[in-house]
Amino acid sequence: MNQNLERLHQYPFERLNALLADVTPNSTLDLIPLSLGEPKHRPPDFVLDFLADKQTLATHLATYPATRGVPELRAAIADWLSKRFAARVDPETQVLPVNGTREALFSFAQAVLSNSPNVNHTDPGNASGRTSLPFVLTPNPFYQIYEGAAILGGAKPRYINNEPTQGYQQDFSQMQSDDWAATQLVYICSPGNPTGQVMPEAQMIKLIELSLEYNFIIASDECYSEIYFDDRQPPNSLLAVSQAMGNIDYKNCVIFHSLSKRSNLPGLRSGFVAGDAQVLENYLLYRTYHGCAMSAHHQYASALAWQDEIHVEQNRDLYRQKFAIVEDILRKHFAVHTPQGGFYHWLPVGEDDALFARDLMQDQHVKVVPGQFLGRDSGAGNPGTGHIRVAWVSELARCQEAAERLLEFAKTR
Repeated sequence: MNQNLERLHQYPFERLNALLADVTPNSTLDLIPLSLGEPKHRPPDFVLDFLADKQTLATHLATYPATRGVPELRAAIADWLSKRFAARVDPETQVLPVNGTREALFSFAQAVLSNSPNVNHTDPGNASGRTSLPFVLTPNPFYQIYEGAAILGGAKPRYINNEPTQGYQQDFSQMQSDDWAATQLVYICSPGNPTGQVMPEAQMIKLIELSLEYNFIIASDECYSEIYFDDRQPPNSLLAVSQAMGNIDYKNCVIFHSLSKRSNLPGLRSGFVAGDAQVLENYLLYRTYHGCAMSAHHQYASALAWQDEIHVEQNRDLYRQKFAIVEDILRKHFAVHTPQGGFYHWLPVGEDDALFARDLMQDQHVKVVPGQFLGRDSGAGNPGTGHIRVAWVSELARCQEAAERLLEFAKTR
């Protein structure tokens, strides 16, 4: 067996289920799950209609899907990137469809990480004080796929904290030149999961400059980019920033997008990777052996979704309505931090977040994720401690009821 499997941490939802295993919820209330970031808004009807057409389905099911993606899908993605971010990409060499961002964020590391790091560096976990493991940088707290991808790719995760004192932005000041030289891959997430913060363009520019100097790849998870609350400041893309600073070939820059959140199609398992053509050429080679081509009918359905913005605007409006209502309720007790994007509240609770989540489930039958489950102790503490992640994905009435239960529970603490 792969010995790196022993280095993996228990997944957050497994930890949550273990935490709540012996809890007896309030039987007078039904469960409101706010733990999983699974969109519950209705998918666009035109996608449902396409998938329901038996003749079309029969045609596509009779063919092996193309790993590179059909031209119609790659063209639709390139056109969307141009309209949304003014980022110009070649659909032939700079776009790859993938089975959702989760699959791609994981497999990408397996393809790009090398067993030969740039330098040796000190590893506090190694008795000899030296290691040959390269660094993979990840935000902290974070989407745990980044960490698992690094570990199973034979690398060492390096956690870059998102502290409230820094406005929940990543603080790269801890990184020294030797650390950057040992870095092969940097994951960023903007808007962030769970913090909802958008990485400032100045920070993206600095990171791109460092990547060109030290030759590491930036993997930018942008799957929440289409859920935001201020039309004057929509989240930007790493590719747009790269292009504006003159890195027009997007060297070392790769972005990840998905239809799961944008179009309420998590079950379609559809996303894309775009950016550095040389990196994507090698990643495509990996994928042809990996056997992960998106189903043909899903590719054509995805092309339709990327070509339409009306359903995206309607989806965004639904989240805006929900956040306005739940924040009005929560502000009566909590210090609410409105996210710049995404559908989570990263809510400070002022106490042990695991105990808070456990008691909330017992008293109010509301399920949330303790913040400490989404972070790691990087030597300066776990930045997730004292927070809970609340996913406002259910319909408006259920979210409003959940916020009222949260408020009622918090008043008793």
